[in-house]
Parts: sequence; structure tokens; C-alpha cells
Amino acid sequence: MKKILPLLAAICAIGCSGGQPTVYDFSAQDNKGAEQRFDQYKGKVLLIVNTASKCGFTPQYDGLEALYDKYGEKGFVVIGFPCDQFGHQEPGSNEEIEEFCRLNHGVTFPLMAKSDVNGEQANEVFKWLYSQKPFAGFGDSDTGKFMDEMLSKADPDYASNPDIKWNFTKFLIDRKGRVVARFEPVVAPEELESAIEALL
Repeated sequence: MKKILPLLAAICAIGCSGGQPTVYDFSAQDNKGAEQRFDQYKGKVLLIVNTASKCGFTPQYDGLEALYDKYGEKGFVVIGFPCDQFGHQEPGSNEEIEEFCRLNHGVTFPLMAKSDVNGEQANEVFKWLYSQKPFAGFGDSDTGKFMDEMLSKADPDYASNPDIKWNFTKFLIDRKGRVVARFEPVVAPEELESAIEALL
């Protein structure tokens, strides 16, 4: 019976909330090794991003921090998930990543532990995120066309999978814990302002 009760509680957490899980049903380890429950962010607007320190998109850290600075007092939080699955562009330890982000980009928003976002070992948060908002293309910009060409060479069917395609994929979550939008790396943080403001 003792083993059954936690299972029933978990089922009720999802089932009793209307049958659809929200970000509040998840937890993840932060870069200090502590487990962080996402229900601590109830009522806030979140932007969850998989990040890397040695990527062509790494300067987006500046834009993410600027958004956090501008809208943080209104209930907006950026959460970074460092990941080394794309081009081996996040080779450092959690401590090295934090130092790099702080010294080079002034990052003050929460950083989680380095983890996978795709595959069998993928963080459960990201499995849920891309199940809610699957990949829908990079768009028609020059950078988008470059990304499509690069990934198509490695896997002609890459676009048919819902998963994360590269560093700095961004998921916007409303005050009720639901994923409302996905932005690929080609979309700069400053382009998200109107979408964020609409949820605040």
C-alpha cells in the first residue's frame, strides 16, 4: 500500500488537473545539484531554453538576460538548460558553464544542470515541451535555410521528428503552466517581447 500511494498521488496530480500535465508536474536538477520543482513558478510566465557556450547562437545569452531584467519584476523567468548534444558546443562542467555565463554575458537567470534534451536520457521537461510544441520548421530566413540544409545533410527526415534541433530552442509558458509557443534558434530573444508582454 505504501508503494501505491505515491503512484496514486502522481496520477491525481495529472488527472485531477483536467487530464493535461503542465510544467508544474515536473522537476529538474539545478546546476548546484538540488532538485527544483517547477510548481515554484506557478503564476509566472516562463521561457525555457536549451543553451550552449560555444555555439554561433551563444550571444543570445545577452538577449535572454535582457528579457529577464526587463520583465522579471512582472513575473517573467528565463530558465536555461545547458546541453552538449549539438556539435559538442557545451563541453564544460556545471561550474564552468555558470562562470562563463556570468562573466561573459552577465547571466543572473536560473541555470539547470547540464543534461540531454533528446534521446533516451533526455530531461523529462524537454520531452514534455516538444510533445506540446513539435518542431515546425526554421522559416525562410537565410539562417533558417542554412540550418535546414545543414541538418538535412545529416538526416533527410530530421524535420519529421518533434524533438529539439539545435541549441537555443525556446519554449514560452503561460501563467497556468501551459506551453503556448516554440521559437527555434533562428528567432532572437528580442523578437519574443510582444509574445511575452501578451502573457504578462
